Amino acid sequence: MRTPLTFQLDPPVTPDLRDGVLRLWADVSNAGGAVGFVPPVTPEAIRPELVKHFVAMAEGRTRLLVGSDRDGDVAATAFFTFNTHRLMTHWVWLYTVMVHPRYQGTGCGRELLAAAAEAARGFDGIEAIRLTCRGGLGLEHFYASCGYKEVGRIPGAIRVAPGDDRDDVYMLLPLD
Repeated sequence: MRTPLTFQLDPPVTPDLRDGVLRLWADVSNAGGAVGFVPPVTPEAIRPELVKHFVAMAEGRTRLLVGSDRDGDVAATAFFTFNTHRLMTHWVWLYTVMVHPRYQGTGCGRELLAAAAEAARGFDGIEAIRLTCRGGLGLEHFYASCGYKEVGRIPGAIRVAPGDDRDDVYMLLPLD
């Protein structure tokens, strides 16, 4: 049974939100999720990276989409980062796309991506979303099933561990 999520763009950054995102990020990472860390990782190890995201939000360069479950817990996130290069301001990056492991396989990931596309359609001048994902996990197939197209791949660009290099896969979703 799928648990519906409630999505909010640009929620207030409170201690509860911060702690919820940190827990989510650690839980996803420790379950093998490809979100910038490898297990084992603690929320404290992730905190400096989240602070960078929050600083970018405060500066207006990044926006946050949060999915909360019925209990109000942070269950999903996606960060939008806007391009500053004048020739690339018509598309936005989607980063740190996460769904809590207890909700994976329930459709919540598709809900998150649909909510992200809907949010991006409301951003002035944005025509597409780009994201990257770690090869070797089948993530590109999931994103493709949500309408994204693979537009590039850099072999071995991500070193998960010595001797474990993965492709960096570039995906694009036109918002037309």
